[in-house]
Amino acid sequence: MTEVFLELGQRPDEAGPPINGPVAYPDDVTTRLRADAEQITARYPDARSALLPLLHLVQAEDGYLTPAGIAFCADQLSLTEAEVTAVATFYSMYRRTPTGDYLVGVCTNTLCAIMGGDAILDALQDHLDIHAGQTTADGRVTLEHIECNAACDYAPVVMVNWEFYDNQTPSSARDLVDGLRSGDAPAPSRGAPLCNFRETARTLAGLGDPRVPGGAPGDATLAGLRVARERGMTAPDSNASASSEETVDDEQVAAEATQDAPAPGPSATVPPEPNTTETDPDATDSRS
Repeated sequence: MTEVFLELGQRPDEAGPPINGPVAYPDDVTTRLRADAEQITARYPDARSALLPLLHLVQAEDGYLTPAGIAFCADQLSLTEAEVTAVATFYSMYRRTPTGDYLVGVCTNTLCAIMGGDAILDALQDHLDIHAGQTTADGRVTLEHIECNAACDYAPVVMVNWEFYDNQTPSSARDLVDGLRSGDAPAPSRGAPLCNFRETARTLAGLGDPRVPGGAPGDATLAGLRVARERGMTAPDSNASASSEETVDDEQVAAEATQDAPAPGPSATVPPEPNTTETDPDATDSRS
């Protein structure tokens, strides 16, 4: 028998408790953040629905989530700090350790991995002399391996502060992080221009994006649509009624009739007694 060991809890590269750092903001910072928070919460009929953007707001302030940020969100939304922490620690987009100017994420999910994502991550760990989850000594780059970001058509993909860098190789990825550290970062393959991590968090909080949108989808994304048009393929009209000539077999009708029905309860006997009926209480097993 093969034994499998599962280590639960926070990642080994996360130091300290789930949320650590400063425990309170200075008064001037609280006043400034409160003005931003009021602008955010005003968009929601229920103020507590603004929790996710408020977490981005305090992450923009500190570069990661701190007890001060958690307490601020709890106070603004009349929640407990435990309730805020439960949400904050559920989502990987909220950082629990200090993050560099550029969060470099290498996709190591299935398609990117087999196209070279694992090799890219190994190359960057060696080149930057850090492991995934760590930040370079100059504070410029934090390296992470990430799950799928729906960019499989451009695999393998590296993301920097959630902007796409497509079709990467170990060599191009090394050039990318060198550019980030020197202040001469290449432009993303598509999407908006690159900004630093705190500016990105503020944008995700919904406090405006001064950047220029990046344009239309690329050729790889539109490949399926192009083929469909070449072959004259179209989607069915969602408003069209079923043709009178269409027939539905009995099995399909039965399946649709029972698809939302509850599962049958367990039998009183396992296996059930064969060949017994309510009208014949003295019926005997036909096998006897």
